[in-house]
Amino acid sequence: MDANRKAAYLALLDIEVKNAFSNIVLSNQKFRSKLTAPAFATELVYGVLENKMLLDYLIDQIVPSGSAKLKASDKIVLRMGIYQIGYMNSVPEYAAVNESVNLAKRFCRGREGFINASLRTYIRDKDDMQLPDRESDEVRYLSVKYSYEPWIIEMWLSQFEKKFVEELLKAGNNKPDFVIRVNLLKIKRDELIKNLEAAGCIVEKGKLYDDALYIKNSHGLIDSKMFKQGLFSIQDEASMLVASILEPQKDSFVVDVCAAPGGKTMAIAEKMNDEGQIIASDIYVKKLGLVDREASRLGVSIVKTKAWDATKTDNELIEKADRVLVDAPCSGLGVIRRKPEIKYKKRTDEMDTLPPKQLQILKASSEYVKPGGVLVYSTCTINTDENQEVIAGFLMNNPSFVKEETVQLMPNVNGTDGFFICKMRKVI
Repeated sequence: MDANRKAAYLALLDIEVKNAFSNIVLSNQKFRSKLTAPAFATELVYGVLENKMLLDYLIDQIVPSGSAKLKASDKIVLRMGIYQIGYMNSVPEYAAVNESVNLAKRFCRGREGFINASLRTYIRDKDDMQLPDRESDEVRYLSVKYSYEPWIIEMWLSQFEKKFVEELLKAGNNKPDFVIRVNLLKIKRDELIKNLEAAGCIVEKGKLYDDALYIKNSHGLIDSKMFKQGLFSIQDEASMLVASILEPQKDSFVVDVCAAPGGKTMAIAEKMNDEGQIIASDIYVKKLGLVDREASRLGVSIVKTKAWDATKTDNELIEKADRVLVDAPCSGLGVIRRKPEIKYKKRTDEMDTLPPKQLQILKASSEYVKPGGVLVYSTCTINTDENQEVIAGFLMNNPSFVKEETVQLMPNVNGTDGFFICKMRKVI
């Protein structure tokens, strides 16, 4: 049995059955240690995840009982096989079938014949298979083609033009770039570029953030000595831009609420040259350990972590901060490229509770800003209800703040994650 396909199957099973996050599963040392072709295994996992609804739609056409009645093990092996046959040009059809049968012998005992027959039916009929009719049901067509829950498509169609929405859906299925942030506390950018190129990486400078680097041929970089020494952090350029717009100064006092796991906190500390003080708070105590570990790896000493419910005002911090960052909990629709499972979240009442909660956090955190200080609100989502409407509601009831800058980054426009960033200043 091919070790890479076996590892991909086990990763997909964890994501399907245990609701594990794909980015965490794929970065796990246990997963990576089993691979002989990591690029192939990663492409297979993400390809199946990104196209899950499309693959199930195809399964429905070759399995009389439909995909919904299949066991998770059978369904995952079929998805993997169909994806290799239909969407991975590097894999011969016979190899995809044979390896899928081998997986079935190990994980779907007694179903090898069913897997073999189903995949051969797909090979025979795939050129005649059609997507749902677009004219009669635009949402279903887009939902199947790009594998998104219909409510996401309906929401975006209500907020953006149809052509833009399809571009956004397509961009969400693209593989994200591997981007790192140079830790200037330990190394200069050009020196790190030389070190990376010496290690076989292809490096391009960022467009939005001075110390962002786009890396190709990055295999093994996360396990490298350079990473362990804290010379860089892995972070999308959109996320880095939050720290840039916040404009933290040396020797200033910064409050970062909802801070874990700490990527933006560390970017802020590096911009401050590790001079001043940062309070990084989060409601989850265990997650604050991630912030502390990152600070240790990067050589950051000015961050103090604190367990706190951001919906409540911390009276110890009232009007003490020069800068406050509210990176609010959100629906995460801007990071689908990295976490494809977000596309399959069902529409629940939680979506309706997010904007009021975000507004509550923003209001509580605004109390920490000194007169003349800066408040930045950010999310990693694409939804006007969680972004522009939250800011409008806040400013309407808080006239001491004025909006200075608003940015909405889009994967189909900027090539980054989808991020909303709004900078406000306290003028009274």
